[in-house]
Amino acid sequence: MSDHELKQLIEAADRAITAEDFEALMGFYAEDATLVVKPGLNATGKAQIHRAFVAIADHFNHQIKVRQGAMKVIEGGDSALVIMETVLDTVDAHGIQGSIVRRATYVFRKDAHGKWLCVIDNSYGTALLDA
Repeated sequence: MSDHELKQLIEAADRAITAEDFEALMGFYAEDATLVVKPGLNATGKAQIHRAFVAIADHFNHQIKVRQGAMKVIEGGDSALVIMETVLDTVDAHGIQGSIVRRATYVFRKDAHGKWLCVIDNSYGTALLDA
């Protein structure tokens, strides 16, 4: 799966999150996309998603690095389900480093020009069932 175009796309999005380049990051999302900010709180549409990423950066003291572990892509028609391990390297307000590992799920669809866009960004994966 190392050469799948969605892996490369997600890596680029993760670099944008780490660099806090949220304008570029919005190019990865469909207009009607939904981001699971935390269990029970979703952001829908690019404006809300942009604000959510600003708040997430603030929450992690602007010291979050996003990286990937194992990934599986399942395609069907113009849609794809991505199941992957997402690792968030963080530094808290006291300067203590930590890592958060999640088994994320993402849904992508191709637009009319064949470009993959994220429509559901759920870094919590099935852990939402426990919330």
